[in-house]
Amino acid sequence: MHFEVRNDTLFVVTEDEGAMPHHVVFRLADRQNIYRRIYNDETDDLMEDHPADDIYKSIWTSAHVNPYQLPIDSIPDSTAIDLSGFSLPVPGHITSKFGPRRFRYHYGIDLKLQTGDSVRCAFDGQVRIVGWDPRGYGHYVVVRHTNGLETVYGHLSTPLVDENMRVYSGEAIGLGGNTGRSTGPHLHFEFRYLGNAFNPELIVDFATGTTRDSTYLITKNGSFYHKMQAQRNSSAGSSSGGSAKYYTIRKGDTLGAIARRNNTTVRKLCQLNGIKETSVLQIGKKIRIR
Repeated sequence: MHFEVRNDTLFVVTEDEGAMPHHVVFRLADRQNIYRRIYNDETDDLMEDHPADDIYKSIWTSAHVNPYQLPIDSIPDSTAIDLSGFSLPVPGHITSKFGPRRFRYHYGIDLKLQTGDSVRCAFDGQVRIVGWDPRGYGHYVVVRHTNGLETVYGHLSTPLVDENMRVYSGEAIGLGGNTGRSTGPHLHFEFRYLGNAFNPELIVDFATGTTRDSTYLITKNGSFYHKMQAQRNSSAGSSSGGSAKYYTIRKGDTLGAIARRNNTTVRKLCQLNGIKETSVLQIGKKIRIR
């Protein structure tokens, strides 16, 4: 066995085809991970010992981004996450933040890139999904990490990894693109814990490309507040029952007047109804006030 470099690519050459693992071609840009990649044998028994297996109750499947279906109220009150060894997936700036959109919820952030840019793994871990979602993520990769988090990388032009592969922080796992539900080249990036998404900006300062601290304390009443609120809005907004309350707009009404009359704020009304402060109110229409 010997090594050859051809056009900035490392090749492992051996006369015995069965003597080497499956993945043996590497870009020299990933020098720090080259030797780990060479000996990443997918037939190794250690591959059955998936990262954070005790946390995820031995659930390991490529069927869904969130196969766990564990309600936020059921997760531990707090969990400390080790953030050592973090690598920024792409150096681009944020173009869309985590949180509610007009008709749906954005469970990650969007980072600017050019098609073909390398997308790098955030922490050491193992690839759980290499998937295709034409109406959403496009080409995407889901990695479970040894610290208990899972990350999602969406709208890729080309995944560079296979399912069940061990991957390492800073390793290129895909090339950026514009696939799926996307209006331009960018990376859709998510942090999830037990299937529940939370704001990546709680962990990472994307302006500097570094984590905000060496550890992050996940709390179900802090980390996941925005998602819980969105779930309540969605379930209550489907009908006028339960805790939801509506007001019928009358002539001369303004958001300010409606807010004062119902002991709430204009900002809250806008959040509940997906409107702006400058939106025109239509007489006879119902607006949610709680």
